[in-house]
Amino acid sequence: MDSVRLHDEPELVNPCLIAAWPGVGNVALIAATYLKDKLEAVEFGEIKPKGFFDPGGVFIKGSIIEPAQYPESKFYYHSGGGSGADVLLFLSEAQPAVDLCEYAGIVLDVAEKLGTRRVYTLAAALTEHHPDKPRVLGAATTDGLLEELSKHDVVLASDFYVAGLNGLLLGAAHERNMEGICLLGETPRYTAKMANPSASRAVLEVLSHLLEVEIDMTELEELASGTDKQMKEISDRLRREYLQHFTKPIWERDEGSENG
Repeated sequence: MDSVRLHDEPELVNPCLIAAWPGVGNVALIAATYLKDKLEAVEFGEIKPKGFFDPGGVFIKGSIIEPAQYPESKFYYHSGGGSGADVLLFLSEAQPAVDLCEYAGIVLDVAEKLGTRRVYTLAAALTEHHPDKPRVLGAATTDGLLEELSKHDVVLASDFYVAGLNGLLLGAAHERNMEGICLLGETPRYTAKMANPSASRAVLEVLSHLLEVEIDMTELEELASGTDKQMKEISDRLRREYLQHFTKPIWERDEGSENG
């Protein structure tokens, strides 16, 4: 694997892989990064960026041209030590500009080498309303996995399309007879460009149960609380604008239409 640099090859027992990168609401990356930090997962490798990413330019500081900066794509592991699940994480700062299928294959090569049989990707599910508590939608590669998701109150998402690596990685896993699950947190369409830690928290709650690991959600809940308030304000403003546009006050009606 010339495109991979591994600093270590940890001995793990049936680890699951969680893969994440930026996307709508940053739902996936927030959840996976929080999980990495709480598990104190250890970095052990990376995918070399050249050939997959185009930096697009360079920064200049004090009139000095700096080397081109590429997105980082790193592997981490957590060993439960017999008291919990072993976990692999792959976190990338961006999705590659080209050769997504090859990139997905490299991720799975590393995961398979360490004994992984199940792969998770995380994403956002766009909705037109502001949910008081975001639901988690799900899809999987087998009927048995769908039954498992149902036990954790995951809404089976039926027919839909998963774009980019979130879908391609699971499709490639399916071809290798690896289990694959996609968890999607509800995200209002009108806040798609905002970070949505509330949706990330909902996804991570389900994921932690599936992984059978305990995660302290306190910090993520505090972050979600502040963002929820901002989203509610946006929702209220949009509702007012909608009503003002389609509702004409009585005093603005045509006086000639009244009979006296």
